[in-house]
Formats: sequence, C-alpha cells, structure tokens
Amino acid sequence: MKKFYFFLLICSIISCKKETPKPIPVQVKKAPPIILTDERKVEVDTALLSTFKSETLKQFYSASENKSVWGNLKKRKYVLSQLEKAAELGLDPEDYKTSQLLKLESRISKLNDTELATYDILLTYNFEKYLKHLYQGKLDPKKLYTDWDLDEKTFDANTILIKAFNKNKLDSVVENIQPKSETYKQLLKSLELINSFPDEDIEAANIGSLKKITVKDTNTALITIKKKLLFWKDMSGKDSLTNIYDQKTFESIKKFQARHGLADDGVIGQGTINALNYSKERRKQQIIANLERWRWYPNELAENYFIINIPDYSLNVVENQDTTLVRNVVVGTSKRKTPIITSVLKTVVFNPTWTVPPTILKEDVVPAMKKNRNYLAKKNITIYDSSGNVVEPSAWNENRPNSYRYVQSPGYNNSLGLMKILFPNHHSVYLHDTNHRSNFVRTNRSLSSGCVRVENPLELAEHILDDSERFSKVKIDTIIASKKTTSIRITKKYALYQWYWTAWSKKNQLIFRADIYNLDSELYNNLRN
Repeated sequence: MKKFYFFLLICSIISCKKETPKPIPVQVKKAPPIILTDERKVEVDTALLSTFKSETLKQFYSASENKSVWGNLKKRKYVLSQLEKAAELGLDPEDYKTSQLLKLESRISKLNDTELATYDILLTYNFEKYLKHLYQGKLDPKKLYTDWDLDEKTFDANTILIKAFNKNKLDSVVENIQPKSETYKQLLKSLELINSFPDEDIEAANIGSLKKITVKDTNTALITIKKKLLFWKDMSGKDSLTNIYDQKTFESIKKFQARHGLADDGVIGQGTINALNYSKERRKQQIIANLERWRWYPNELAENYFIINIPDYSLNVVENQDTTLVRNVVVGTSKRKTPIITSVLKTVVFNPTWTVPPTILKEDVVPAMKKNRNYLAKKNITIYDSSGNVVEPSAWNENRPNSYRYVQSPGYNNSLGLMKILFPNHHSVYLHDTNHRSNFVRTNRSLSSGCVRVENPLELAEHILDDSERFSKVKIDTIIASKKTTSIRITKKYALYQWYWTAWSKKNQLIFRADIYNLDSELYNNLRN
C-alpha cells in the first residue's frame, strides 16, 4: 500500500497538464560521465525516465550508467537549499516541487530503492529546470510578443551540472549562470530592498483623480500622500499628517518624482498620483517581471555598445565598460511600439530622405491628402509612381494610395532630421534625428511611430565615426550644408541593445519607470501561471 501511495504521488507530480515538460529535440549533446562516490546508489528505471519526456534527463542518467547520483548528503542539501531560495531570485520555489522534495528528503532513510531512484530523478529534473530558468528565463519572449527580436539563448544543462558535480563546485553553479549585467544585479538588490519594507496598512487607500496640488495648497488627499511618502522613505522622521502641502512634503515629493522618472518639480499631478498608488506588492511584481526580461537578454555584452532603455527614454554609449555619452530619446507610442532588438550598428546617413512607411501612409497621409491635396507638397514630399515618375498631387489617385512611393527630400525639417543610423533588423526601424526637437525636454517621450529619435545626433555621429580629420564637427557641418545624402560606414564595432526595463536600484534606492507598453503585469501573471 505504501508503494502504491508513493506511485500515485509521483504520477500527480508529473501528470498535471501545466507541469508536463515540453518535448525537447532529440539532438542533445552527449553528457560527460558522472563521477559517483561510495554513497548509496540504486538503479534508475528507464521506463520512469521516459515518463518525463525529456531527452536531457535520459542523457544525464546515461552518463551515470543509470545509477542514482544524489547519494551525497552535502550535494543533495545544496540543491534543496537553492530551490528553497528561488524566491530571492524572483522565481517560485513550487515551480520546482520544492515542498514535495523536502518531504521526500525528510523520509530518505525510509525510502526503498524504487522510491530513492524516483527522488533522485525528481531532484535532477527540477534542479536542471531551475538552472535553465535562471539562465534563459522561464518564458519564451517569442511566444509572448511579435516585436521582440532577440537571439535564442541555448543552454546545455547536463554539461554545466555534471562539471560542477564532478568538481564539487555545485556551490557556485547557480551564481555563475545568471546574467552578469549590473542592471540584473541591481534588480536582485531591488527585490531584497522591497522585501525589507513592512506590509502596508495603506495599500487600499488609493488616491483618486484630483486637480494639481502645489506648495501651500490644502487638500484632504495630502494626508494619504504623506503616509505613502513615509512608507516609501521619501519622507523621513514623523509628520503631523495635516492636509497642508508644506515645504517638507514638497521636498519629499520631488525625491519621489525623481525616483520614478517624473518631472521633479514638486507639483502633484496625475502622473505622481499614479506612481503613489502602486502598492508594495505591485512594485515587487514589477521587479520580478524585469528579472525575467533580463534573463532573456544576452549574458555577455559587447565591448562597445549602444543601450537604449525604452521606458526610461535614454540612450547610453558604453565603451570598454565606461559610459561615454548619454542621450535623451523619443520612442514609439503604445500603438506603434519600438521593437526590442539586439543588432550591430552599420551606417551613418547624413541628409537622409524619408520614405513614408505603410502605417503612417494609411493612418496619417491618406486621410490628410483626401482633405487637402497640397498636404504632401507643404512637407516637401514628392509622389512617385511605380515607374519612378513624379506624380502631381492633383493626379494622385486616392483609391490606390499604395501604388505610389512618397519620398521627403533632405533638410532640417525632414521627418528623420539631419541624420539616421542604420542597423540590421526585421522591423524597418533605425535611430534618427527629428524635426520635432522640442520633444526631448518632455517627461513623457513615447511619441514616435516606432523608430528611436535621438537628441543632438550630429555630436553622436562625430563620436562614433571617431575620425577627427574626415568627420570633425566642421566636416560634418559641411556635409549637412550640401543637402546631399551621404552614407558612411561605421568602422568601430558597436552592438545595439534596444531593450525594455522599468525597475532597478541605485545607491540602495528603488528606481521605477512608467510601464508605457503595459507589459509588466501580464508578464508577472504568465510567470506565476
């Protein structure tokens, strides 16, 4: 009866639909042999292995000649302790059957050979699953999004685990496979920081819509606002919690606004209220979602690279681990999102022409042309037919707008501005100047049709072309003045990382940005389902 109960337990572990491992391609790299010691070893039933539908697992036990491997208490304890601490890394310990494994461990001296072999398999299966999730994420971004263009991260769990096992270096394997980026480390610190905050007693006290509040104003909402500032430690000490907007609250609001990427002017508007209304639990979920994203990104960054954080509206140029330039950027709207891309910079184009893309043609140009045939002429855009002949606006066929090409001439007011930077991608996007240069001073810069607009682009071009004789500021100004389209290959190797993250930490402070594409909550829910 005992054996039958144990068999039912194992079946329940491996038969639940959402827990059934996905089939893995047969082309699995042969695992190195596992060095076993003199601890208790039992035969592993290959039929039981097959129920997991995992070629990786079969290869693992083939390397041990189908013998159990976790007889060593120290090694076993390490695996269990790591699974117990999964929450500290933003993962759910129960995704790896931690409670059930601990129960089996507590009975290990009473397990018969069949039960011991099963426990051994479950330890291996769940620990390798955990390592894989730490290395490349639990979820596949390509199955979640159509506009994420990231290289797939391959992971050889057997080789990594067996090498650490054989060399008695299991104590470092979890740390070694995680992303090495500073942002990922800051996110782990963020999770630690937010867990240090007490449970909220004001979580349900959301602040409703209200008119802007400025210093010396009186408003009953200020009592709740002050409580939230005290909770998040933007306001220190004690406060009388009056409904008056005093100087102390003003300074605290500015500190809060700066942490959230808002205009730190001390004016309490809707953006500040929205950020104040986030609960501790929701912020924690946001951090966990960002940890998952960073596991999707490459573990090792290039020597020189551009890194764009879309929700932060920022571009950093990093060379030899040193940030050499920082620029404000404008990114796509929520309807025309900037895609997630990893690529390589190829070409700088001065005085670019601009060909109207299909989406803008359909949603903007055609409606405007139907109202005013001179709309394109005023924007210095020429219409061409399929043979390359110029078409006068009066001869434009509004019923066949897609049969034409619409090209804007180079110039200061060109939609791409005076420069663009090209890089290979599947989304027809690039970095460029803009004819709406005043937008860079705005706090919310989710305004483009998908491309990334860069502030002070000619200085950026001079920096990356890095040739004081051929491409000095004077030389570049001369090229611009010619109004001739000029393409120049970028000889220095720069990677481009156009990514998305809304949380991190800095100097023991939590930093957040608005989730402009509303990705965080959905991602967290997918992680926990």
